[in-house]
Formats: sequence, C-alpha cells, structure tokens
Amino acid sequence: MSKQTAIRLSDETYARLQALAKRTGRTASYYIREAIEERLEELEDIYLAEKALERIQRGESKVVSAEEFWRELDD
Repeated sequence: MSKQTAIRLSDETYARLQALAKRTGRTASYYIREAIEERLEELEDIYLAEKALERIQRGESKVVSAEEFWRELDD
C-alpha cells in the first residue's frame, strides 16, 4: 500500500524535475520518490548520530575505543 503526500518546490526545482521527466519518459513522482528513498536512510543516520552526540555531551553515554568495545564483548 502507498500513501500520497504534497510538497512545495521552488519554480526552478519544479522546472528541472519536469524537464527530466519529459526527457526520460518517467513521471515527476517517480523521481521524487527515488530522491526521498535514496536520501532517507542517510537523514535517519544523521539524526541518530546527533542524538548520540547530545547524550555524550550531557554525560549520559560514554565513548569507548574499538579495542575496549571488542574486549568488553569477549568478557
């Protein structure tokens, strides 16, 4: 199942998207979906990294070296 959403694009971005769709015979929706799916995981990772950094800065989490990490797993 899929859901529908609406976005606003600048005139320039919209024109570029329409031109690409016309040149390739694909829909603008196809390229919007491709762009989102390609970038979404990266954005999720950035968000998680920022939250982890905040926890470290507040002293709620600690940083360990790779060596210490693997040593603790062996214990």
